Amino acid sequence: MDINTLRILATVASFVIFVGIIVWAWKRRKTSDFKDAANLPFTND
Repeated sequence: MDINTLRILATVASFVIFVGIIVWAWKRRKTSDFKDAANLPFTND
């Protein structure tokens, strides 16, 4: 296993994690949580 193989594995793993985060963020059940979090700076306690 040389350095290029490790670089390829790191690149592929990073891309898979990136796609996983995108899928997690775009799930329908999470949209209400994100809308609530987006409005937090505008709420007065």
